Amino acid sequence: MFEALREDLSVVFDRDPAARNTFEVLTAYPGVHALMFHRLAHATWNLGAKWLARMISHIARWLTGIEIHPAAQIGRRFFIDHGMGVVIGETAVIGDDCTLYHGVTLGGTTWQKGKRHPTLRDGVVVGAGAKVLGPIEIGEGARIGSNAVVVKPVPPGSTVVGVPGRLIEPLKKPADTRHREKMASKMGFDAYGATEDAPDPVAHAINCMLDHLHVVEGRMKQMCEAMREMGIEPAEGSDMPELSSCEIVSTAEELQRMHFDEPAEHPTEEKKQESHLENDAENRDMSSG
Repeated sequence: MFEALREDLSVVFDRDPAARNTFEVLTAYPGVHALMFHRLAHATWNLGAKWLARMISHIARWLTGIEIHPAAQIGRRFFIDHGMGVVIGETAVIGDDCTLYHGVTLGGTTWQKGKRHPTLRDGVVVGAGAKVLGPIEIGEGARIGSNAVVVKPVPPGSTVVGVPGRLIEPLKKPADTRHREKMASKMGFDAYGATEDAPDPVAHAINCMLDHLHVVEGRMKQMCEAMREMGIEPAEGSDMPELSSCEIVSTAEELQRMHFDEPAEHPTEEKKQESHLENDAENRDMSSG
């Protein structure tokens, strides 16, 4: 028991750089308090004192904002950072060295008895606000991004983001992206700049569209050349049109930069006065006529 408590305290220093000393962790970390209450409630539940176990869990929820069903199985060196709003259901199973952040739900998707909550293998990290729902298995070492909604099994070592959760994987070998860069520069858009270090399924989809546009443009050029060889000149204005600049704004900093780069189209006070003077002169000319 004391060995488990020592591990629960020491793991805080490994995963939270804000932790300063053992006394602070023992007295001011709600995730540690919730885990201590759960260890007691789980032992009480296994002894058959179901109501008492639920009351211990209820008191822990009232004190920490973290709700863990006393029947949930939690492994060693488990850490809940911040913790407010965390919910762990009755049939949830959590392996060793797992980490949950605030707002995480390990919930069920059915009212039927039996296994209805997820199983987290060793070393899983679940980001803030994520929802892992149903009797699914999250593989060892998997990462679930903040606010993701996961309803399907996750392979070991994978990363899941988005709603619904989508798997993202780093590229195993570098791909030739020169045609994408050429097409993207024509469009004024760089979708794959972040994919090398942080692959994104949305950026991957845009990359696929750029690949498709590259092939279409090449075939259009071949068709035009073939028509010229046959003595048929393509109609005027059939050249590929200039694509206007587009950009996905993802941060306030980028939005501010775009506003600075693009001149404001609102008229200044001088232009407003000049416009009023021109209108007055036109009105006088019309009245004199």
